[in-house]
Amino acid sequence: MDSSTHHHLTTATTTASDPLLQPSTLISADIQSLQSLALRGSWRSILDTTEKSLSLPSNHHLHPHHHLILLNFSAVALSKLRRYADALTLIESSISDFDSPSHRFESYPQLYPSAVGSMIPFALRWLHAVLPSFVGRRSDSIDRLYVLLSFARSRDGGAWRRRVDLVSSTIISCHCSQKEYLVCVGLLNDLISRDEHNVELISKLGYVELQFGDIEGAKLTFSRVEKLVSENDVEGGRNLVGRNKALVYLVGKDYVSAVREYDECIERDDFDVVAINNKALCLMYLRDLSDSIKVLESSLERVPTVALNETLVVNLCSMYELAYVNHTDIKRTLSNWIARLAPDDFDSSCTRV
Repeated sequence: MDSSTHHHLTTATTTASDPLLQPSTLISADIQSLQSLALRGSWRSILDTTEKSLSLPSNHHLHPHHHLILLNFSAVALSKLRRYADALTLIESSISDFDSPSHRFESYPQLYPSAVGSMIPFALRWLHAVLPSFVGRRSDSIDRLYVLLSFARSRDGGAWRRRVDLVSSTIISCHCSQKEYLVCVGLLNDLISRDEHNVELISKLGYVELQFGDIEGAKLTFSRVEKLVSENDVEGGRNLVGRNKALVYLVGKDYVSAVREYDECIERDDFDVVAINNKALCLMYLRDLSDSIKVLESSLERVPTVALNETLVVNLCSMYELAYVNHTDIKRTLSNWIARLAPDDFDSSCTRV
């Protein structure tokens, strides 16, 4: 559940894997280099490299899938740099029909004698669906996401099941943002019926139930998660259960109990940024602003590559504003530190310097 106060303090519920960094087949040293840059968050370098590669005369005879992979990296880089309109224009001007035979391996038997299926990277399909929502075209995004969901469900294999979850989660987020909770519940129940032991999905159902005020329903849903974790020894499951319990306490304003649950999560896994962030919020609600700041500062010092995300930094800067008269100087110091460590796609404006 995402919630905020008038000080822009945001509660986190889960950490999400990056849908744009799905593993792909590496077909040359150049692509391997781009993948390495992506893992480091060097999106400006990727954009420079792909733009040069796509414009070089020597690359006019690239194999079709090479061209699409470069296009994919370029669109991802533009998106990461928040150039959403440019990314969407690039995709829409390059691919007019995602189902065109020209994008299928079997259309080029001389080049790909044993390959079949679409050569369009999934990230391009995903961006084509989600980017319209960033440029004021929400209805286009919803329509495209449902088409993509149907496409993903028609495929087999573990990777495609994960993509179904990703697209469904994106659709659910879109509907939640509009407070269309019954649609979200329907989508989640459908997903859960296909994967009855998926504790992450069931937990999301609980988060949605909390958002429309069904606290007792959320408790029952979270109990189901706890039972599954206990029976199946799910990796990371104990922390998921702990965060779920803490969230119910937090909604009920029992901040002391919530802190206890978050402390246990952090003791088991000091990389659990959700627990760290939310513990700090609970301490703030308990009027212990000094300790709440220490919790967030400590996490940034201890595990900067994990803890350095916009939600945590926004919360820390909001706490500085509440705690210190000279908060601008403190935030500027934080901003300079972030500039040295953060990847290109980190939104530096979140420090509000």
